[in-house]
Amino acid sequence: MSTAVEGLDLPALERFLAERVPGLRGGLTATLLPGGRSNLTYLLTDGRTRWVLRRPPLGGLTPSAHDVLREYHVVAALFGSGVPVPRPVVASENGPLDVAFAVVEHVPGTVIRTEEELHALPQADIDRCAHALIDVLARLHAVDPEAVGLSTFGRPQGYLSRQIRRWNDQWQRVHTRDLPDIDALHARLAQAHPTESGASIVHGDFRIDNVILSPDDPAAVRAVIDWEMATLGDPLADLGLHIAYSDPAFAPVLAGSAASTSQRLPDAAALIERYAAVTARDLSAFPFYLALGYFKVAVIAEGIHARYRQGATRGAGFESVGEATAPLAAAGLRALRADLEKR
Repeated sequence: MSTAVEGLDLPALERFLAERVPGLRGGLTATLLPGGRSNLTYLLTDGRTRWVLRRPPLGGLTPSAHDVLREYHVVAALFGSGVPVPRPVVASENGPLDVAFAVVEHVPGTVIRTEEELHALPQADIDRCAHALIDVLARLHAVDPEAVGLSTFGRPQGYLSRQIRRWNDQWQRVHTRDLPDIDALHARLAQAHPTESGASIVHGDFRIDNVILSPDDPAAVRAVIDWEMATLGDPLADLGLHIAYSDPAFAPVLAGSAASTSQRLPDAAALIERYAAVTARDLSAFPFYLALGYFKVAVIAEGIHARYRQGATRGAGFESVGEATAPLAAAGLRALRADLEKR
């Protein structure tokens, strides 16, 4: 007999899924999966098949950052496109959980979250994995949104301006202290943003622990996950955020041992060069995109810290997240200063 777990009314969910998922056996159980710092992620099983359910956090302060229906929409569109994503199952806006949620098939594989997990691999495999991530990101950016039904998924024109405004608005909503570097970074980004480099589907949160890898080959990406911030926009914003995640200042956001910050990964210059070679895009304005990435992740860190202070997070490792906000903002300012000094 299924029983309720925190964040899920499991009996009601089982009744809902039984009407929509062929072959569901009943006796549904759920386990909260680790790693989620935004939406809550559960592994569901009826003893034969596994699914993954995503729902917003129990105390969300940044609603637009927890849009699981948007995430489901882009996954459903990309399924079969050549970009590896889970198979979509069902989504609901006002179903048995009284919040929006989405269910996809579980993709078996390896998620590398910590430095220790990454360092268990030979150096050659670490390099191959990092290069594979860049290649998958380039593949996503090459998808024609219209061809997969996503032509109205976002408004590419003015994307950078909207991103700067959006993340400043999020900061005003979630900040728990005043940080002059955040204000300075926001002002300089608003003054100095370039013309968009182009338009594509952007993931919005692309890093190593948001992909599922083959256990037999860490360079084989089975699925890209966590699409709730995807939209249409400037693809270089994805690359800038991916590189910002490699800064050790980000480590506290993932409990102090983030695989993305490992010094054994190829350095930023090598990854940027690979992306440029694969896509043939002009990366001369990249320092701006890196600074924007730092701004975004600093605000995300503060939002998680705010939910932790409210007692709205679940699981371990949240107590250190607030330590990341100030260093990330400072790193964003350094990226912009380095760009000015180079000109």
